[in-house]
Amino acid sequence: MSVITVARQFGAGGKTLGTRVAEELDYTLIDEQIVEMVALEADVSPEWVDSIAQEAGSEGIVKRLIRKLGPFSKGYVETAIEERPGYINGDLYISLLHKVILVFAEQDDVVIVGRGGQYILADRPDTFHFLMIANIENRIRFMMDQYQIDRKKAQLVIDKQDKRRSILYRYFHRTDYEKPELYHMVLNMNFLQLDDAVQLVCQIVNR
Repeated sequence: MSVITVARQFGAGGKTLGTRVAEELDYTLIDEQIVEMVALEADVSPEWVDSIAQEAGSEGIVKRLIRKLGPFSKGYVETAIEERPGYINGDLYISLLHKVILVFAEQDDVVIVGRGGQYILADRPDTFHFLMIANIENRIRFMMDQYQIDRKKAQLVIDKQDKRRSILYRYFHRTDYEKPELYHMVLNMNFLQLDDAVQLVCQIVNR
């Protein structure tokens, strides 16, 4: 039973890899639909977080939470908010990320994409950290192919998300998010096919 974190340069294919690995290993994927929406849209009370943590050992809590939250649904958020919905700042965001990601990690057999999981779970046993990188041209092409958007749109999305990622890690007080020593493996997608990357991750986790 393990936890996998996937950090990535946006457009390198991190969410796609996480999805494929979760399917291959029969793990649960934790992506922005859970972590980002809870952190960005909810002022979550400590009591609510504690109530989640108390349930951490119960069967199927992660899958139940995912079912409650569709791509744009606020059902999960509404159950979490006690007051001041929609309020958040950078420090609160990071605090919530630590609490929520730790709760999900306690379930084991999860793949956590982004959101600083490599830092939050750095000292957690049986956790594997991967970083996906690619040059800008390959990232643009991936976005164009994956989401059927034109080159200009792909470039704009990548630029926006790169800036957002930099700001996020600034709140972690870290600038070393691409340092290889943080990860079990760095997957350079300039030289790897996605199928190969999936198999490499699975082999390391199953070793």
